[in-house]
Amino acid sequence: MIPAASPALQPAPAGAGTRDAIGWKRLWREAVRDPRELLALLGLEGRVPGLSDAAAAQFPLRVPRGFVARMRPGDPHDPLLRQVLPLDEEMRPVPGFTLDAVGDAAARAGHGVIHKYRGRALLVATGSCAVHCRYCFRRHFPYAEETAAAGGWREAVAAIRMDASIHEVILSGGDPLSLATPKLAELAELLRDLPQLRRLRIHTRLPVVLPERVDDEFEAWLRSLPWPVAVVVHANHAFEFDASVDAAMARLRGTGASVLNQAVLLRGVNDSVDALADLSERSFAAGVLPYYLHQLDRVAGAAHFEVPDARALELHAALVARLSGYLVPRLVREVAGDASKRAL
Repeated sequence: MIPAASPALQPAPAGAGTRDAIGWKRLWREAVRDPRELLALLGLEGRVPGLSDAAAAQFPLRVPRGFVARMRPGDPHDPLLRQVLPLDEEMRPVPGFTLDAVGDAAARAGHGVIHKYRGRALLVATGSCAVHCRYCFRRHFPYAEETAAAGGWREAVAAIRMDASIHEVILSGGDPLSLATPKLAELAELLRDLPQLRRLRIHTRLPVVLPERVDDEFEAWLRSLPWPVAVVVHANHAFEFDASVDAAMARLRGTGASVLNQAVLLRGVNDSVDALADLSERSFAAGVLPYYLHQLDRVAGAAHFEVPDARALELHAALVARLSGYLVPRLVREVAGDASKRAL
């Protein structure tokens, strides 16, 4: 992951026009990068055991200040804080937890291209993210060698061109919205020349953690695309939504894109029926359809987030009983070598 610049003061809430004036890049640079500063902002100095300098050195903390503002001051168990705070537990080796939990290396089909499932290919557009989630399944990915944007996207697009069965391109990372909009437009221009392409999908956490990224320039670019577009955002808890996120989701939907949410089932974050139901209700209130609830990818450093399958199935069954069907995400796991996500 690419480090951000030094932190600054928490930006004040703003409307859409003011957000564009501030600029998402500035807010990116002002992200919190020091775990002790993060705890100080929340009034938690000395109150969170197991804070790990070693874990922070291996996988640096980064979290936008707007996301910090949604955390509950004085609560060491806040579900948003738990997702980003480096702890000693990350440094304990656990059998079965590996550097490449989902088999990305074996599915490499070109520079920055991962081809696991028939009909679609994933571009690792960048290694950069606005937030470093401690459970990230690509926290050990060799981004320096495997980024599709390298060389002006040409090698990645050429690899897709050679396979006429690929009808959908998925932009992932890192987070593809970490790239400036002109860089995304550069890719789109190359993709326009692929006759087989029918859909574009964008996997991103930025509209949740840094909603200012959905600015006028990005919105105009999204409207200009010639294919149906699905934007798959990533929120794990209802507390991740606020008015600024609602506004970003409305702007995404206003372009004609379908907006879906995928979450990860995480111990200590959302492993209760109430938390999962609240997440589905809140995401739908923001115009985002629940899509996937992933079982944790078993990446080294994330074992303390794992929820046993039996408990996951209990929680999902309780969701089915409580919510309308369109509010219930599919419970799935990604297994290296499988032809699709595996339903549980």
